Amino acid sequence: MEVCCDLEVDVNGEETFMVDKKILASFSGRFNKLFSGLNGSTSNLKVIFHDFPGGAEGFELIARYCYSLGKIKITASNIVLLSCAARFMEMGGDGHGNLNLIDQIEKSLEEISYWTWPELLVALKQCQVLLPTTDYLFVPEKVLSGLVERIALSFVASPYTSFSGNFNSTFQFSWDTERCDSLMNICRQRRWWFEDLMFLNVDFVDKVSKMMITQNFEHDLICKFLLHYRKSRFCSASQVEKCKMTEVVINLLSLLDRSTPSCKSLFNIFHVALSLKISRIYRKKLESLIGSQLDQATVDYLLVPSPCGKDYIYDVSLVLRLVKVFLFENRSWLSMSRLNKVAGLVDSYLAEVSPDSHLKPSKFVALLKVLPDFTRQSHDGLYHTMDMYLQVHAGLCEEEKLRVFSTLNYEKLSADALKHLAQNSRFPSRLAVISFINQQSKLKCLHPRTHRIVSSSNSLDAKVYIAEKAHAAKIIQYAKRNNITTTTEKFEAQFRGMQRKVMELEKICSIMQTEMGNMSQRRLPWVGNTRYLPGLCS
Repeated sequence: MEVCCDLEVDVNGEETFMVDKKILASFSGRFNKLFSGLNGSTSNLKVIFHDFPGGAEGFELIARYCYSLGKIKITASNIVLLSCAARFMEMGGDGHGNLNLIDQIEKSLEEISYWTWPELLVALKQCQVLLPTTDYLFVPEKVLSGLVERIALSFVASPYTSFSGNFNSTFQFSWDTERCDSLMNICRQRRWWFEDLMFLNVDFVDKVSKMMITQNFEHDLICKFLLHYRKSRFCSASQVEKCKMTEVVINLLSLLDRSTPSCKSLFNIFHVALSLKISRIYRKKLESLIGSQLDQATVDYLLVPSPCGKDYIYDVSLVLRLVKVFLFENRSWLSMSRLNKVAGLVDSYLAEVSPDSHLKPSKFVALLKVLPDFTRQSHDGLYHTMDMYLQVHAGLCEEEKLRVFSTLNYEKLSADALKHLAQNSRFPSRLAVISFINQQSKLKCLHPRTHRIVSSSNSLDAKVYIAEKAHAAKIIQYAKRNNITTTTEKFEAQFRGMQRKVMELEKICSIMQTEMGNMSQRRLPWVGNTRYLPGLCS
């Protein structure tokens, strides 16, 4: 074959090649279209490529293929580069009756199941290098698929297989004293491929992990791989890479079973994510993962510093969100033992944040109310937390104090707590708290837009009085049975003081009811002979 080097090709500024344009044009659709419109002399032509896949190495492979009249040995080490270059040069036909280069590559990929593990890794490394400069995803997808299938095959072949290129080493299980060590070796051997894939960038880790999920890999194994990858690559990554890596890992973990990642691992990621300022979407996903298994956390995990610009010490809003996620995510079935664990966790957290002088009463009350009353068997912890909070926040107004105390269930206090409460001048009487709650509900009913009249004020206060009297009597009887003479006298004195407060409240309620009656008479509309009454407050 006569060769005429009449074309100069500059490849990405790396190297210049002198080639026969007719030979290359007979295989390359790109060259064929370029030269077909030329008329007259075509000597001294020069073609400059700025983005040729694989640079000079890729063009040299294409030139060899063309000068060999469409014959080239395709291997795992060159298949990716050949594929990218062939698609770039539009080599879908050769005019010689042979398979074109793209068809040859696709046929070679059909035998990918016979590739060795090292060959798969070599091809995958080339995919990772070339993928940013090309959109030809067929070969990378095939290589990734072959890689994942090979990992799955190692589990199917033998659950005790130790694989390193060939399946030739098996683990002999023995039912003796070394059984525990053997099981640990099995777990390690199931992770044989972890280190081999540490060269992958975040995008390929995302692809590999999603392929494993679709092929029903064990979620625990995928989780361990992601955490191992993050631990191995995080320190050497740039700030931008750390942020992207964290977001990808969070997104992948959210695709697994909620119980797969440990609570400790999730909080470790969360603390790192705070410094990276990841997207709010991924932070919300991470909070959802943590909140779903909040019963596995300890109070140390929850002591997250408050956001920048906030005066209070710990991020109370975060804990409120996590508890709400826990209740929502487990709404279909939530055992009492899990609820009790979270209640204990919240109580411990309250004890940590109550001495914070910058913690607002609204946030403190929100923490007290975030869980329903039945989740706690005792309110002693809440009482002592409230007492600590009140000592630090001595300047609270009466209404703010009542809002705090209204969350306390006196019936769930122990005898010791009741003794302390009787001597605690910072706490109002139980009756005052209950009356405050009733008055708040009445004020809502008296809102101008509701046009409702409260007609049961006296009956409500009477019920409160009766209940309070019975409750106080029980406390006194309990004290007498246990020979607590001094405490009994204090309870009796407190009860007498409560009676005086009830009388004062009754007078106030009577005045309020009279005023409301006058208002209702002025506002009642008449239509003909019919008078329409506004609905009573429920």
